[in-house]
This record gives sequence, structure tokens and C-alpha cells, in this order.
Amino acid sequence: MSAYFIVQATIADEPQYQKYREAVVPFIAKFGGKIAARGAKVEIFEGDHDTRPVVMFEFPTMEAIHAFWNSPDYVPIKKLREGVATINVWAFPGV
Repeated sequence: MSAYFIVQATIADEPQYQKYREAVVPFIAKFGGKIAARGAKVEIFEGDHDTRPVVMFEFPTMEAIHAFWNSPDYVPIKKLREGVATINVWAFPGV
């Protein structure tokens, strides 16, 4: 069953965050993740949203998302965004 990984970021240093993007996207691919939407502007039909764009990845399973997120090899990549972005991250299984 596919699973989805959503990231929404507030970026303070775009050039440094770009280094993170360049490292994390190929790393996610090693776990079967692929970009489903990038920089997508959220259209609000009802309720509230803070209007920040989102990035969505599709993974083969929730287990693959956990393997990526908890990988010790992700630690140095994650450090690339420390202090340059505040992110919100959600994951959920598909149907």
C-alpha cells in the first residue's frame, strides 16, 4: 500500500535549504520515495491553512517512510537544514 510524506517549510536561508533539497531528494529515492508534488500551492476549499506551499512524496509503504526518517545516514543530511528552515512533516498510508 502506498504511503504519503508531506513537508511544509518556512525557509529563512534559501541557498542553504537548496543544499538540503539536493541531498535529501536522491536519498528519499533510495527508499522508494518519489516526488508527487513540489512547491504546490494549496487551494483552500474549506477551513484554515497557512498558505505555505507543500512538497509531497509517494513511498511504497509506511515502513519505507520510517526507514528513511530513522536512517542514521539521514542525520548528516538533516543537519543541512538546521537553523535555516522550520518544517512540518506528516505521513499517512494510502488506500
